[in-house]
Amino acid sequence: MTAATGGRPAGLRDFYENPAVPVASGDARSLRQARVLAAALGPATSRTATVLDIGCGDGTAAATAAPLLAGHRVIGVDWSQDALKRAHAHLPYVVRGELTDGGLPFADGAADAVLFSEVIEHLVDPDSALDELRRVLRPGGHLMLSTPNLAAWYNRGLLLAGVQPVFSEVSLRGIHGRPGTEVVGHLRLYTARALREFVAASGFRVVGLTGAPFHGVPRPLRALDRLACAVPSAASILLLHARRA
Repeated sequence: MTAATGGRPAGLRDFYENPAVPVASGDARSLRQARVLAAALGPATSRTATVLDIGCGDGTAAATAAPLLAGHRVIGVDWSQDALKRAHAHLPYVVRGELTDGGLPFADGAADAVLFSEVIEHLVDPDSALDELRRVLRPGGHLMLSTPNLAAWYNRGLLLAGVQPVFSEVSLRGIHGRPGTEVVGHLRLYTARALREFVAASGFRVVGLTGAPFHGVPRPLRALDRLACAVPSAASILLLHARRA
């Protein structure tokens, strides 16, 4: 996902506006996250919920989730004009917005839920971002946040071997000291414990934390990666469900 945020140095803005930068994070995460949200919202038979996909990127994640959120109104939000052009092919509603200084174009309490998928690891100022998400959510509204896990099962072994963990990056120009080839602009990484504490300190009540596999894991290890999801603190991707306090 591309980050729907302001306050970035010009170099980072140019990086995220580059259409070559990957913006999709895998269907497995999108489906697991959508299932949790669909269960929380319930069917749209009696009331249509407004769901903001903040940092929607090219809209493929929302398109994957759409069948599970049928009847609810999903609005894609991103600050990248290029991403929004691509997202419009998957989403009927897309708007430009940023996550700092009241930059989201929605009234206080306007949203029933926010999808915040693989965005927080790209942010310069995650504190202000969660403040803005809390502002647009109604009391009791749902926050569905996902992010790579610094303490993923393979990262624990890599660190013991003195290897840079997967998901971490030391440069925007190339990968150095770790497996993988894609540069995606990660600035921050979280463990399960750190993510829980940070979200709770930002005015949310954490409901649950689950895990999801990572599409970039080599094929021979994917079965093990799926098994690791049973222990969220060791999973590749952290899926956190919280509600606005």
